[in-house]
Amino acid sequence: MYTLDIDKVHFLRDVWQKKPLLITQGFKDFVDPIAADELAGLACEEEISSRIVVTKDNDWEVIQGPFEDYDDRGETHWQLLVQAVNHWYPDSQPLVEAFRFLPDWRFDDLMASFATPLGGVGPHIDNYDVFIIQGEGERRWRVGDKGEHQRRNNDPMSPMVEDFEPIIDVVLKKGDVLYIPPGFPHSGETLTMAMSYSVGFRAPSQQELLTQVADSLIDSNGGQQRFTSIDEPANPGLLSQSQQQGIMALLAQLAQDPSSYQSMLGKMLSQNRFELDICEGEEPLNVEELQELLAEGASIARIGGLKVLQLEADSEPRLFINGEEFQVPGINQEHLSILSREVHLDTELAQQLCESAAVSELLVQLINQGLFFLGE
Repeated sequence: MYTLDIDKVHFLRDVWQKKPLLITQGFKDFVDPIAADELAGLACEEEISSRIVVTKDNDWEVIQGPFEDYDDRGETHWQLLVQAVNHWYPDSQPLVEAFRFLPDWRFDDLMASFATPLGGVGPHIDNYDVFIIQGEGERRWRVGDKGEHQRRNNDPMSPMVEDFEPIIDVVLKKGDVLYIPPGFPHSGETLTMAMSYSVGFRAPSQQELLTQVADSLIDSNGGQQRFTSIDEPANPGLLSQSQQQGIMALLAQLAQDPSSYQSMLGKMLSQNRFELDICEGEEPLNVEELQELLAEGASIARIGGLKVLQLEADSEPRLFINGEEFQVPGINQEHLSILSREVHLDTELAQQLCESAAVSELLVQLINQGLFFLGE
């Protein structure tokens, strides 16, 4: 069990998305949730996103996985990074749980890193919030202030920046946590063989939102309203300011109509960037069999990384799971809240929920799709 030692009310009010924060011994008596050799084994798998970053003189080489072995890597100047470890390694889920005071829709993944001395990534800026947790070993982190930072080689698309004046310069030790919001430059350097973990949180960009809105409207054949004007400029080559505003107001109208965006948001924000470890059973389950298994002491849990979202003030009774909409007429709000909140349903809670036929049918559907699974 992992408990993050911070004042969550203070953090959300004064720190979250505002400024970096060093949380010394944020996890007391921290135990690495995965060993270096186990992480190396995950990076051998085709379906798991991994990469090796090799540190060179003022430069870095990125090698994408999967990897067959690491014999030629040497003992310094490189690190292995594996994304979405929580999808594939159940023992890492308790570390994710420590950060669920932040909403699931923002959560991206748990990335784990094994780094050799002098391995690291140079100064860069991320567009997401990240908590860096130090496991075994030590790494030095430098964080700069938000502002105008020159991109590496004057490339506006590069996440890399030129060096910066640090406002935090610290050697992280086992159990220390460093929080960095979007836009703050930072760089890490490994001092000893080290394990570290990054818990990332993302929000959609305007570009992503507009793309999803357009796709959703095309799929539903919505968004058919056109602009009308009450006057026209004397110059036929002129697009008046009022017309510009009126045309763009069509988009604002969509944003004011929940029926136009709720389904799109639910699907978009419940979708994972990284592949899930879907665990479909050999034989489909039915409601009667589920009831029998629960009576024998079975429990029900989500697969690692699965997002189950409920929209407040939703226009319909539904859940959004892994980018799909699940209509659930007959399930009350309390049950929807439990299903969106609880990652694991113990036997007693699962039996209580399954007193509702609608809940039983939904859980059977999710188990048969490999999104939920039965445990002992």
